[in-house]
Amino acid sequence: MKPIYLPFADGQWRMAMGLKPLQLQHWIEIDEDFSEELNYKNKLLKEHYSDVVGSLPGSEAGQREVLELILKHLLQYFPDYYQQQGNCVVNKITKQVWYLSDFTKNPLDLAGRLVQEDLCLMQLKREYILTAGSVCFPARWRLSEKLGRPLVQIHDPVPDYAQKLEQSVNKFFDRLKPEFPGYRLNWGIVDSPELCLTQRHSTEVFGADITAENAGEKLWLRVERQTLRRLPVSGGILFTIRTYVYPLKSVVSDPAIASQLAAVIEQIPPQMQIYKNIFPIQTVLLAYLERVVAF
Repeated sequence: MKPIYLPFADGQWRMAMGLKPLQLQHWIEIDEDFSEELNYKNKLLKEHYSDVVGSLPGSEAGQREVLELILKHLLQYFPDYYQQQGNCVVNKITKQVWYLSDFTKNPLDLAGRLVQEDLCLMQLKREYILTAGSVCFPARWRLSEKLGRPLVQIHDPVPDYAQKLEQSVNKFFDRLKPEFPGYRLNWGIVDSPELCLTQRHSTEVFGADITAENAGEKLWLRVERQTLRRLPVSGGILFTIRTYVYPLKSVVSDPAIASQLAAVIEQIPPQMQIYKNIFPIQTVLLAYLERVVAF
């Protein structure tokens, strides 16, 4: 069953990592969209491979470790979905078949084909650098723009990241232990249910057709469940991103949830609203949520 994540449910906006401990059995999530999303990944990989997969020389050992960890996890916790016979890996649901020997140069590519999550490998080169990725479902960014960059540059578009988050993120990366992974939730309001969002909005255009009457049908809540796990052998960090998209109308059908979302939106600083693409639609979005609460 598809989980429902509501990161704003306490009605408070915070500029913080918001990391929580992660039990390893809950590392990877599978739901009813499994086949549809993996088939969509396969389509993107066939048509736009260089846009969704990339790696730097020297990252191969870390990539192999990622594939080994994910395969071990899937075979242990999802035996009804996966099977491995020597060099051959089979997805029992989609009927896809892969051979490990075909991915010796890019093991992370295969790892990304197995799960609904996107995968980013961070490795320490004086500072943590994004050295490999399989990212089919980005939220207004492209892997090629981030590959080879350190954390602070990756998060450069995030308002106040350097001032308020860089130090705590760096400390977390330094202290992360293989046996104690973590997870966090990131969210935004979007005007499309599309999982693969690579194009940035033009603020002059976004929201022009959205009103207090139709916001529930034209907007979606997009939530990223992000996990961080230290690789025990190579020492790198695997960052996974599982994307969920929910119709806004269904999410806020409960007036209490609508009230919580409205409270958080009102607290978000202007620059963060612009970054999250909420600024152009704030007035109509709040008006819509007020109508739900009052109904």
